[in-house]
Amino acid sequence: MNNGKPNWWSRPSSTPEAARIPTPPPADAGDGDFPLPAPQPAPGQEPADLTETAPEAVAAEPLVAEPPAAVAEPAAQPEPVVDVPAPDSAPVPAVELTKSAPAPEPVAEPVPVPPSEPAPAPVGAPAPQARQPLHAPDEYRTPPYGEPGPWAPAPPVQRPPASVPPQGHPQPHPQPQAHAHPQPHPQPHAHSQPQPHAHSQPQPQGGATPWVQYDPWGAPGAGAPPLPAKKSRKGLALAGALVFALVTGVIGGGIGAYVERNGGLTTVELPQAEAGDTDRAPDSVAGIAASALPGVVTLHVKGNGSSGTGTGFVLDTKGHILTNNHVVDGAASSEDISVTFSSGETARAKLIGKDTGYDLAVVQVTGVSGLRALPLGNSDDVRVGDPVVAIGAPFDLSNTVTSGIISAKERPITAGGEKGDGSDISYVDALQTDAPINPGNSGGPLLDSKARVIGINSAIRAAGGGSGEGEGGSASQPGSIGLGFAIPINQGKRVAEELINTGKATHPVIGVSLDMQFNGDGARVGEKGKDGSASVTAGGPAAKAGLRPGDVITKVDGQRVHNGEELIVKIRAHRPGDKLELTLTRDGKELTKTLTLGSSQGT
Repeated sequence: MNNGKPNWWSRPSSTPEAARIPTPPPADAGDGDFPLPAPQPAPGQEPADLTETAPEAVAAEPLVAEPPAAVAEPAAQPEPVVDVPAPDSAPVPAVELTKSAPAPEPVAEPVPVPPSEPAPAPVGAPAPQARQPLHAPDEYRTPPYGEPGPWAPAPPVQRPPASVPPQGHPQPHPQPQAHAHPQPHPQPHAHSQPQPHAHSQPQPQGGATPWVQYDPWGAPGAGAPPLPAKKSRKGLALAGALVFALVTGVIGGGIGAYVERNGGLTTVELPQAEAGDTDRAPDSVAGIAASALPGVVTLHVKGNGSSGTGTGFVLDTKGHILTNNHVVDGAASSEDISVTFSSGETARAKLIGKDTGYDLAVVQVTGVSGLRALPLGNSDDVRVGDPVVAIGAPFDLSNTVTSGIISAKERPITAGGEKGDGSDISYVDALQTDAPINPGNSGGPLLDSKARVIGINSAIRAAGGGSGEGEGGSASQPGSIGLGFAIPINQGKRVAEELINTGKATHPVIGVSLDMQFNGDGARVGEKGKDGSASVTAGGPAAKAGLRPGDVITKVDGQRVHNGEELIVKIRAHRPGDKLELTLTRDGKELTKTLTLGSSQGT
């Protein structure tokens, strides 16, 4: 030994290799070798051959065998040797092991040899019979079953409490132990260092600590007795939570009942959508109304002890406004007509011209800036089912917008006739619409989907109203039943131009007098005219085309006519100078005549 510590090898030397190593001198007080007691064979067991290969060469501290016990039984299983110092009077034979000799194989706890038995054979003496190891040597030095592995610090010794031993097996009185051999380490190491011995404590009497088996592989404290559990506050916390929930539920229910009965604790604020885009598509009703309203006006007329309200629309920037004749017919002078624009601005209007047969009139305002004229469409392009928008002042409710469709075209209607002499009757080849039109809408525009004027709202069909048609001068003031009629803008444009330019409008004529009492199908030319004159005007359009008294006209340009009023409507739908093809019946024969329309001055 060079450093006072024993040397360790991972593998034992074989028997021949151990013989070649010289034996060192006997150990003395300063040597580092540790004498170990010679293993004593059990009774009936032969001593093992110490020259066999041991699991591992180790050096141990000197151990002294215990004195023989009074009664000893052979150990059934090998146990680690735990020795205590023996009295000086009992010498113990010892055998020194050097580092060149293999370590002895673990054997059972040495049993004292009776004096009558022979002493064990010295080291190196041949044994009567060599015991073979249970397992072949492992070249990686994995300890065989029943053998200790590399040394490791031993845990504190735990023993069961003192108890009464069973009969027939007396137990020796426990003695304090001075040293305990190290216990095997769970992991094998090639070179290990000896660990200091653990000093055991005497076992307390009374059995206060229960026996717990030590588990070197378990978690720290796994084998310790459980500590007394602390009193949990979960029950108290749960009870408190339940009480709190009950109290809050009662309070919340009371508040809810109060809010329900009294309408809340604070002021009410209702949800509302945020301000969005106000623009609309130009062809929508809103888009059409936004585009047309600046050009629509409301007319108020006074005269002859009465007053009325109607509607008109701006034709140009000069201030000309087109409306119905029956709207302004009651005005005694131009001072009795006032115009109010959609912006609220009001101005006086002057009558430019009117025509009873077409039920149209034109007035003009001056000194008004920013006038917006409405564009005019083409009524010949209108088709049944087209969407339309009507704007007016029904019952003096200005800027009222309604919408509908075109219900029919070329609907022949007559309006007026309150005077009884026929001078106030108008003949209109009208556009029929279901857009609501009421008294006050007269003279207002009927607009298409592009906000263009295609008609002038003029008449409605009243439900059970005496004379039945028209609104001008009607005392019954009927409401809309979805049957409104408008003058086509193509006709209104021609008449308006004539009224603006000359103050008068011309009517197309064929130069015949009609028998308005004829009950047959068609329009019959009378035998005589008014005042007994000829029914066919000499040199007139009809006379030039070959018409005769008594002829029945059934078609105009291929369109059927059923009476004299319808024939007048179809003729006035054209301009003077237009050519027409008339289909007539004479003496049971059908004839076709072509003529050019003449002109007459309107009133």
